[in-house]
Formats: sequence, C-alpha cells, structure tokens
Amino acid sequence: MRAIPLLTLLLSGWFIVPAHADEAQDWLKRLGQAEQTQSFHGTFVYERNGSFSTHNIWHRVQDGKVQERLLQLDGSAQEVVRIDGHTQCVSGTLMAGLGDSPNSAARALDPQKLKNWYDLAVIGKSRVAGRSAVIVSLTPRDQHRYGFELHLDKETGLPLKSLLLNDKGQLLERFQFTRLDTAEVPSDSDLQAGSECKPINLDSDKASAVKTAQVWHSDWLPPGFELTSSNSHKDPDTKVQVNSLMFDDGLARFSVFLEPLNGATVTDTRTQLGPTVAVSRRLTTPQGEIMVTVVGEIPIGTAERIALSMRNDAAATNKQ
Repeated sequence: MRAIPLLTLLLSGWFIVPAHADEAQDWLKRLGQAEQTQSFHGTFVYERNGSFSTHNIWHRVQDGKVQERLLQLDGSAQEVVRIDGHTQCVSGTLMAGLGDSPNSAARALDPQKLKNWYDLAVIGKSRVAGRSAVIVSLTPRDQHRYGFELHLDKETGLPLKSLLLNDKGQLLERFQFTRLDTAEVPSDSDLQAGSECKPINLDSDKASAVKTAQVWHSDWLPPGFELTSSNSHKDPDTKVQVNSLMFDDGLARFSVFLEPLNGATVTDTRTQLGPTVAVSRRLTTPQGEIMVTVVGEIPIGTAERIALSMRNDAAATNKQ
C-alpha cells in the first residue's frame, strides 16, 4: 500500500502519549453502538497489498435486526449478504477479499479490555467523504498485533476510514468511505441479494466442535487473546474432518485450522498478503500427523509461534 503523504500525518500522532485516552474510549463506545443503531448506505474503497476494490454497502437496523449487503463494483458483481453478522450468501471471491467484515473496527468494541493491549488516544481531526471526523489511534503495547487509525464520523460514530499499520508505520490495509448517506434507510430491494449470491450452509457438527475445544489447546498465545469459538466441518474435496479454533483480543483475531494428513505429503508454508498471514506447520500426534494452519491479521512471527505451540491433550495424556 502506498500513501506517503498520509503516512507523514499518521506517524506524527502514532507515538504520542495517549493523554486523551478517556476521550478515545468514549469514541470507541460510540463506534460499538453505531453499527447496531444507525442505518446507512454508501460507497467505500478497500485497499490491500497495493490492490484496490470499490464496493457499495447497504446497512439497515430495523426491529432489532441488522441487515447488510455488500456489492463489489469492480469486475464481476461479487457480493455478500449478512443478517446480525451472520453470512447468508456470497458470490465470487468477495468473502476471501474482505473477510467477515469490510472493516475490522465495525464490531462491538470493549475499550476497557482493549486498553490492556493497546494505547488509546484521540490524535486529531479529519474530513472523509465530506464529513467531519475524529481520529482515534490504537497503538499495540507489544509486537504481536497491529495498530489502527480510525477516523470516526462526528455525527454518528460510524467508521469513515480505517488504516491498519505495522510496527514500522507501514500501511497494510485501508478501508475508506467515498460516499456515505445516513439519512435514507435502505429498502428491501437494496438488501435483496443477486441471483449469483449462493446461500452459505453454516450447519456444523456441534458435538465435534465441543470436542475440538476440549482436545486442542495452545501452549502459548499472545497476551489478551482468548478462544472465542470452535468448529468442525468436513472438507468437500478431501472428505477429511477439519477442526478450527478462533481467538480474539477484542479487536484483532486469528483462526487455527487442524487437518489430519492421512499420509499425504505436504510442506510447511508461510505467506502474507497485506495484513493477512497464513502459516502452515506439520504436527505429529499419537493419532497421526496433523497440518496446523494459522490465518489472521497478526504479524507472521506471531503466527509461526502459535502454530508451533498447538498441542493435543490426548497426546499429553498418553505421555503421562
């Protein structure tokens, strides 16, 4: 990602003492409430690893339900529809490009928890998509997570711009509105998925998911990260049962996938695309060899350490 003039502005506030931490916490609370209370529609730009895409978004809060539709405007009409944060359908590779949300900040945040792992500060003002904004920085207290610059709409608290930076101040990812309308509530037709948007089957083996959480654990996790969910599903191609664990520090998150190799020959890998890393390592257990893959928006060295620290409680029991 290249935005040298902007980096000068960002870095000027990146290492300041967070004298306005209380004010920053108030803004983060507003951000957490905004997505659950404010309807809007608009257009945003998503940039990662030097690649740009433009998207329309419709977000409606009605009768306690949050409905959202994203439509990519570049190339094929890729889209995703969500209700209360759960994906209903998806087309093309939009899901892979944006993950479960176009903006990592657009989730309920707990400032009291975050301040243990990030320095929070209000570092200035800006103007995005013709709207006045307040700039809030979240600077990590260790090397195991990235920092954020959030430009929050003064009127609603919605995120107008989100910048993800590494420890060197390099811009890894940008989410930025170019147009935002908070006055008009999206209609049913606005939220209607296109014919190419294929339903997502979220059914999983809940018993296996519980067993996954009981059997697998990590000998080491970055401070603040906790297990938030576990899942188990059958790979449609290999027919192998794949277990997954998701960890979260209240802002950053990563997933760990555990797949039996069943004699397959694979090599260890480590890749990074913008802020997203994927590290795969083989792990030997009494049940056979397992491929452990860590995927998330965390530094690659942290992902590597997590992958190597995964343990099977059954293996530990056998050693006793």
